Amino acid sequence: MKANIFDDYKAESEVEIFETLFKNENVVIERIVSYGNVTPDEEWYDQDKDEWVLLLDGIARLVFEDDKIVELKKGDYIYLPAHQKHKVIYTSTEPNCIWLAFHFKT
Repeated sequence: MKANIFDDYKAESEVEIFETLFKNENVVIERIVSYGNVTPDEEWYDQDKDEWVLLLDGIARLVFEDDKIVELKKGDYIYLPAHQKHKVIYTSTEPNCIWLAFHFKT
């Protein structure tokens, strides 16, 4: 089935849009659309799987447990090993952040 990653991506709410594009026993690929969404202060992402993320549009900032901040802009990608605690501390609204995320076990 043919699809386009940029179809119907405009988000204008506090709720991030998570869409699974492909899934099998080894990998999950999803499109995430953020509209100013951030991780709540008291929470950390601490995922069981590795994640490779490509920011297709927008600007985002991540902070890691050691207080290191990484800014991502359109076209940037990052690898996050399993259990690397991180938070999203900023996502742009104009344009929305469009992420392509691959979750897998190494």
